[in-house]
Amino acid sequence: MIKLNGIEKVYQTEKIETLALYDINLEVERGEFLSVMGPSGCGKSTLLNIMGLLDEPTKGKVFIDGESTVSFKDRKRANVRNRKIGFIFQSYHLINDLSVVDNVELPLIYRTMSSAKRRKRALEALEKVGLSARTKHFPSQLSGGQRQRVAIARAIVGGPEILLADEPTGNLDSVMGGEILDILNKLVKESNTTIVMVTHDDSIAHQSDRIIRLFDGSQVN
Repeated sequence: MIKLNGIEKVYQTEKIETLALYDINLEVERGEFLSVMGPSGCGKSTLLNIMGLLDEPTKGKVFIDGESTVSFKDRKRANVRNRKIGFIFQSYHLINDLSVVDNVELPLIYRTMSSAKRRKRALEALEKVGLSARTKHFPSQLSGGQRQRVAIARAIVGGPEILLADEPTGNLDSVMGGEILDILNKLVKESNTTIVMVTHDDSIAHQSDRIIRLFDGSQVN
């Protein structure tokens, strides 16, 4: 589902050149749940951003579902992100002035879809994460675990084949973190969703199918 060939990422300023990723070669199978671990600053989030077409590598090739992204223009990259990839962030990134269901609907606004169908899809996504009773609430009225559930519902509302999760349990206690992990595992089993998750938590990572580790921008296993 995701293939990286010889990926390197260099960030340059006038005085400093920083090598964020070096010679990453990785394949993630359809329906696989992969964890990415490593110390802070080792390139984990950069790797996730490149997989999600939010950033481009300095060198190397990215393939999504067998298709090379090298020649993708901005519109094509945005379309693939909207339809194939869902993003889950540690800090939720919900809009406080919108209700839960309106937050979940947001990714569908960029598709040719009636408002009634958007609302139906959003309600179905919220049901999958156990928040059917909170659709009219606002983010400020929810706990951290509930907000992360909303973020997951927003990520899956468009039916993406890939979910990229950056520390999805990082702001949660162990009980809430376990509940979020249960939701992700359920998505893998029921929808054959491919998940790549960045985490610092060994106990969380070991509940995924496979773990890769980064150190100073390189894959070490």
